[in-house]
Amino acid sequence: MPDLYLFNTMGRSLQKFVPLREGRVGFYGCGPTVYNFAHIGNLRTYIFEDILVRTLRRFGYEVTHVMNITDVGHLSGDDDTGEDKMVKSARERGKSVLEIAQFYTDAFFNDTSRLNIVRPTIVCKATDHIEDMIELIRRIEQNGYTYFAGGNLYFDVSKFERYGELAGLRLDQLKAGARIDVDPNKRNPFDFVLWFTKSKFENQALLWDSPWGRGYPGWHIECSAMSMKYLGEQFDIHAGGIDHIPVHHTNEIAQSESATGHKWVNYWLHAEFLVLDKGKMSKSSGSFLTLQTLVDQGYDPLDYRYFCLGGHYRSQLAFSWEGLGQARAARASLNERILALKEKAGAAIPAALPAPEQWSKAALAYREAFDAALAEDLAMPKALAVLWTMLKDADLSPAEALACAYDMDEVLGLRLVETEKKRVEVPQEMVQWIEEMIRTRAEAKKARDYARADAIRGELKEKGIILEDRPEGTTWKVAE
Repeated sequence: MPDLYLFNTMGRSLQKFVPLREGRVGFYGCGPTVYNFAHIGNLRTYIFEDILVRTLRRFGYEVTHVMNITDVGHLSGDDDTGEDKMVKSARERGKSVLEIAQFYTDAFFNDTSRLNIVRPTIVCKATDHIEDMIELIRRIEQNGYTYFAGGNLYFDVSKFERYGELAGLRLDQLKAGARIDVDPNKRNPFDFVLWFTKSKFENQALLWDSPWGRGYPGWHIECSAMSMKYLGEQFDIHAGGIDHIPVHHTNEIAQSESATGHKWVNYWLHAEFLVLDKGKMSKSSGSFLTLQTLVDQGYDPLDYRYFCLGGHYRSQLAFSWEGLGQARAARASLNERILALKEKAGAAIPAALPAPEQWSKAALAYREAFDAALAEDLAMPKALAVLWTMLKDADLSPAEALACAYDMDEVLGLRLVETEKKRVEVPQEMVQWIEEMIRTRAEAKKARDYARADAIRGELKEKGIILEDRPEGTTWKVAE
């Protein structure tokens, strides 16, 4: 395998990937806040993270992928402003916060399953890890990075010299451009809450006892606490959407490294926005498309996955129905080629096809080109182009081409091995009519009334039914 290079947001450069432990990768990806359905912009990020995990495993690494489920404490503004999203959703729908969380958690994983996204190794809910958060906050407090004001415990960003490094900003620049903050308890507009005991909302739904009083955690602390619990105090990769860079991930770094006293994450990877004509997609604005919206319009979820593969994860991807239609047509053409290869190869399952060590030099060259595209910061458009070039190469045997396609699909995730001819459901009444027509035709042939027999064949053909006369009798199929 070639060396894998990834674009590290920390430093804004393409860097050779070297794990902390040989052959093993600890990866944390920010999961959903489960107060509503994920929109297709969110899902683009999770497709990117799935490609990353699949690529790492292809390159021989054992990957521990941890994802959080935010089911408490996420305000509608990343800077501790606005209303609690979970509480707002529960009130609007007349359900408890935990009922809302479970419903949308199930909906999220239903979407990722339909998109063929591999489920993370560990999925952890914020509400199951409150004690871990409290313990981490205690460490931060003991190290002198906090202050208590107005009933809430704040992180003092002025105490952390590297604050803003991920976003490429210095604290003095941040202060100069800061708006007047709505929280009078903050010493600095960019300070953030580690633990709330005085919420501005009455009857807060979920509260826990803590050393600072009964309350609930700030949003940022959950990712630090849960990632360290399952991956250790330093791990390889943290990923998420590009919108997490200036606040959420910046605050995660500050609180994590203030607690441990050393570097927390080696590589930071971020996916760009999926954009509509009116700008980036947003759940809070109410203008967003879900995966089910696409399905209701007649698209397969894998059409959307294919659409996302057509753009590099670090480039904005403009969504349009026309573009999605083109992706659907391309995927249909791809499936037709796979079906043709299956018929020619006389085999459909990978185990019946030649293994890579049996491939020709040409097939191995395609595999190397595919891996080289992956190694170039997950250049999926290039990887997809290699697949298409390989499939058009008439010099490869059908079995070899099919094996190569399946091999590439371990990363592409388009379920090529499951490709099959679409079954056309024929109503039972029509089946009975077809069988009656076949019996009538057989009687006509027996009476040497060949004109009548041919007329019946023609009538069935007009209905899309093809007859095949065999020694054992006449069979029928739906015309392709």
